Amino acid sequence: MSTADLRARVRALSLEQKVRLLTGADFWSLHPEPAAGLRRVVVSDGPVGVRGEAFDERSTSANTPSPTSLAASWDLELAHRVGRLLAAEARRKGVDVLLAPTVNLHRTPYGGRHFECFSEDPLLTGEIGAAYVRGVQSGGVAATVKHFVANDSETDRMTVDARVDERALRELYLAPFEHIVREAGPWLVMAAYNRVNGTTMTEHALIEEVLRGEWGFDGVVISDWFATRSTDEAGRGGLDLAMPGPESPWGQQLVDAVRDGRVAESDVDEKVLNLLRLADRVCALDGAEPPAVAADRPEVVLRHAAAAGFVLARNEGDLLPLNTAGTRRIAVLGPNAAAARTLGGGSASVFPPYTVSPLDGLRAKLGADVEVVHARGVRSTELLAPASPELVTDPETGQPGLAVRFLDADRAPISTEHRNSGKLIWMGSFGPDVPVEAVGFVEVRGVLRATETGAHRIGVAGAGHFTLAVDDRPLIDGVLELPGGPDPIEAMVRPPQRTAEVQLSAGQEVELVLTHRVEADAIGTTFTLGLETPALPEEDELAHAVELAASADVAVLVLGTSDESESEGFDRDTLALPGRQDELVRRVIAANPRTVVVVNSGAPVLLPWAQEVPAVLLSWFPGQEFGNALADVLTGDAEPGGRLPVTWPAAEGAPLPSPVPQSGALEYAESIHIGHRAFERSGIEPAFWFGHGLGYTTWAYEEAEVPSEVVEGADVTVRARLRNTGQRSSREVVQVYLSRNGEVERPKHWLAAFATVEAAPGESVEVPVRIPARAFQHWQNGTWQAEHGLFTLRIGRSLAELPLATEVAVKP
Repeated sequence: MSTADLRARVRALSLEQKVRLLTGADFWSLHPEPAAGLRRVVVSDGPVGVRGEAFDERSTSANTPSPTSLAASWDLELAHRVGRLLAAEARRKGVDVLLAPTVNLHRTPYGGRHFECFSEDPLLTGEIGAAYVRGVQSGGVAATVKHFVANDSETDRMTVDARVDERALRELYLAPFEHIVREAGPWLVMAAYNRVNGTTMTEHALIEEVLRGEWGFDGVVISDWFATRSTDEAGRGGLDLAMPGPESPWGQQLVDAVRDGRVAESDVDEKVLNLLRLADRVCALDGAEPPAVAADRPEVVLRHAAAAGFVLARNEGDLLPLNTAGTRRIAVLGPNAAAARTLGGGSASVFPPYTVSPLDGLRAKLGADVEVVHARGVRSTELLAPASPELVTDPETGQPGLAVRFLDADRAPISTEHRNSGKLIWMGSFGPDVPVEAVGFVEVRGVLRATETGAHRIGVAGAGHFTLAVDDRPLIDGVLELPGGPDPIEAMVRPPQRTAEVQLSAGQEVELVLTHRVEADAIGTTFTLGLETPALPEEDELAHAVELAASADVAVLVLGTSDESESEGFDRDTLALPGRQDELVRRVIAANPRTVVVVNSGAPVLLPWAQEVPAVLLSWFPGQEFGNALADVLTGDAEPGGRLPVTWPAAEGAPLPSPVPQSGALEYAESIHIGHRAFERSGIEPAFWFGHGLGYTTWAYEEAEVPSEVVEGADVTVRARLRNTGQRSSREVVQVYLSRNGEVERPKHWLAAFATVEAAPGESVEVPVRIPARAFQHWQNGTWQAEHGLFTLRIGRSLAELPLATEVAVKP
């Protein structure tokens, strides 16, 4: 629809009608407006699956690999396929707007949402992000690029002032947004909570002057949830949509501001125009039907995507791929082996329809010919697992699961529902037939039938007042205090917990009743009824794992983190693996030197034993097909296709910047030197360099050709010839870095371009790699400039392995 037609619809609306459109109708939708032909528009988290309007295990979502995993593939076609799959999922759930991708940079691995962002590098982030956006929007679903800008950590995230110099802001933090806006045309950009150099982002001049003015963005600028701070300043600025609703600093206050002349009605009109343009793009005007989205089967895409992101960091003695022909027994060990971790915490989480654990994936792949044994060894989490349908039944229906009742302030029943998990989350709504203001208590009931004799741990995790009883015998009665601030996400992902032990005999049945008092002013209600069956003491469990490792031909040790340590809402205070996992590794290695360590985390963790282990495979949070993809890679049916999108540190501290602000401000004192740039400048060796990743073949980089000179402002193409010197067909990621010793301060190397190539054993191939003109430029005095003279190009398979070098001169 033309802009003129859309403007005519804006003119037909009253001021009150227009302003009403600028705040959400509720937590996850926008107001309809029949006078403009506008239906209700639905938005949804998130980057690794389309959750929809309900945070509910009954409404499952295809769970894609984490953004770190997707970026580790360095595969633009794959990012597009994943985006297309998410568009199909969105349409299946009636969602018009996906609140993804997150393109903030990995300024520091301590950042709580590191797993939710692509990379430490602005070029790689921009390229993967643009492909993702194109994939989502090819299905008629809007992508939302977030969080604009410098929202790179979680501590005090609602108020922190990120103090960033202009050069770092342009060359690093704004760069992915610019690339995606120019190359993919996203339909929304989300303004962040934080301030930048003193001004909150929902009111920042960067929106109008840079995002819209310089880059030509014509979409909707949506606030992060509750990030709109003012009526007048935000009303006059570039923000279009305040979320969530129906309450916000706009509404009647904005109507009054226009009537009083503090905000021009033309500013309101431009915001409404942008919203109607979005509605037209997602087929939300005049009863238009959204297009059908043809996408590959999720299980096929997700299995391939997970393997494509696995980074083989170490493979001494070619332990991988495993020689299964001579293997009779494999020990699959570790806290993440039977309980795969595929998600970080916060708004990026979903409920997958299934999750294939490493244990299940290997058993399915190897079949009856190979015995697969398992022990957890140690814990990686503190919170109890949510009560599951395998352990409890609904006392009302006898079905596996739990009964949930909503009660009023006098404990009279309002409504009842059946649930399949003890992890319960309601954000903004208890359901269509349950008025939020009427609910005084939520009651959860389930019958536990013990399958074995021993101590069962039962408890609750959440913030607020809880009572928990077993067969009417009180176990817990009191208030659980949240130690941090008021961030509702922290209450969801890192809640306080209280537990008790109940001795049960095999076959014994008891009824569990958990009651939570709902706070009247709560943004959401979230808590977990936790339940764990009898387990060995950890020392005995660890010894059992070591015993199994010693008895096996190969040990596969799956370690990692979870949403307890990697999440929105807080930053990490350590990069160490939780619990006694490092001890488990060393004891297993001593028992069986043929050990593969799989690191199941969304962000870097410390691996102090890395040089003692023959094989280290970094799996990230790889989505619901984790176990199947892992089995494919370990057996050689698939290549571990990943290359590191982030430098993997060997130790805590320098040169890693802190995410913790001082006196409300976070100084980006490192300027343009983050990630590998910081390590190279400091001379500190990381565990694994940016771009690193081994495969199951070898490559020889033979030669590179590049024009001897290029005119300032022009792209340049380097042609690299390389040969597959191994025994199997494979894919290689060719990386091109620039360096220059001139008057302008620069990193020692910076990524200029990359390309992928495939070759059969012994085959030589030539790959053209286009280096954009921007790679030669720096930001100075309010503009992009290029130093004239020689730049060195280094080409190879990672920052640590750049065998080819050549030079190009930039001329005026």
